[in-house]
Amino acid sequence: FTPHDAFSQFPVAGYFQQSNIMPRKCIVGGNWKCNPATIKEANDLIKAWKKNVSSYDKEKVDVVICPPALWLFNLKEQLSELGFSTSAQNVSKTGPGAFTGEWTAESLVDLGLSWTLIGHSERRVKYGETDADTAAKVEKCQEQGLNVILCIGETLEEREGGKTDEVIKRMLAAVLPKIKDWSKIVIAYEPVWAIGTGKVATPDQAEETHAAIRAYLKTAVSAKVADDIQIQYGGSVTPENCKELITKPDI
Repeated sequence: FTPHDAFSQFPVAGYFQQSNIMPRKCIVGGNWKCNPATIKEANDLIKAWKKNVSSYDKEKVDVVICPPALWLFNLKEQLSELGFSTSAQNVSKTGPGAFTGEWTAESLVDLGLSWTLIGHSERRVKYGETDADTAAKVEKCQEQGLNVILCIGETLEEREGGKTDEVIKRMLAAVLPKIKDWSKIVIAYEPVWAIGTGKVATPDQAEETHAAIRAYLKTAVSAKVADDIQIQYGGSVTPENCKELITKPDI
């Protein structure tokens, strides 16, 4: 999901989750990354949403928007008026202290925020964040009661090499010891090769990996966690393909 997509018919179509077994709550979200270019454009977008976003059942759907960090406080109240939650795109693995350029889980809570992304592929690939870094961030968020959208996913090379399950298990295994409250965790399966490329995993490909995630969690954690956890699909989701993706039992 990017702000260019935000002006489409379905402006928050970034992540989807639903279940045909137990009624897991749906979650839809949009990661703005470093977009749009100005705060005015962001405000204009929200004004357009206020005019065009129809009402929805907040008991059945969570909507989470991830603006750039500098705008979080300015946009939070406006997004709240729409019934949307505001999320950071990243968080520090440290607490308060001499860590120039970072923002902490404590700071996000103090701003009244309740969500953050962790482990997005751009953080892993472009900024060298490791599985250990991701685990440390999750631990900090758990301590502060922040909801985490934990991003995991394989590269095209890894998928073509038959390593998707191996990569997913490795990324999850790093954070499992840090999680005490699973109600604060959402998993976002985002194949790196499908993020912003226009390519998308087929519904069957996405479902296969989501089912594998649940199977791993059942063994590594518990059947309850495996059944209850929300697992979103992200990666070039559009108004055209979202309907088929969301019909899959593990998405």
